[in-house]
Amino acid sequence: MSATSRRRPTARAGSPGGYLTPMHVERSFSVPRPPDEVFAYLADFTHTQEWDPGTVSTTRTSGDGGLGTTYANTSEFMGRRVELTYETVEHQPPTRVRFRGTNDSATTYDTMTFEAEGAGTRIHYRADFQFGRLLSLVAPLVLRGRLDKLADETVEQLTDALTTR
Repeated sequence: MSATSRRRPTARAGSPGGYLTPMHVERSFSVPRPPDEVFAYLADFTHTQEWDPGTVSTTRTSGDGGLGTTYANTSEFMGRRVELTYETVEHQPPTRVRFRGTNDSATTYDTMTFEAEGAGTRIHYRADFQFGRLLSLVAPLVLRGRLDKLADETVEQLTDALTTR
């Protein structure tokens, strides 16, 4: 498995919505499953319990799994439980899926693209984090390393889940 990462801890005042420029993590890696299977598994956000190290629980609250489907997610990060409502905002089988997670203090976007690579799939995963003004001031200093570590753990668990499936 190979993983690559681009880091860009950015913060700039004056962005729309009261948020500063988002932080993000990205990883690209390969799994030994075809794109249609990988897409079907990852487009069902309830599977996060199997591959996202921070997820405690995810339940579908509406929809059929396609565009507009919503999920209630409980995650733990830095010793704190966080509740987010996720929505499938892009659903393009078998090449791309995007989820938006929201709560009172943050908005996240998880974007995954898939392309055939031999008998397997190359996955590009990007997670964007937009925090409220106060947290955005300290997020690049406090969260950067922890988000990078979480992204590496996510790749490991995701690879394991798709390999043993």
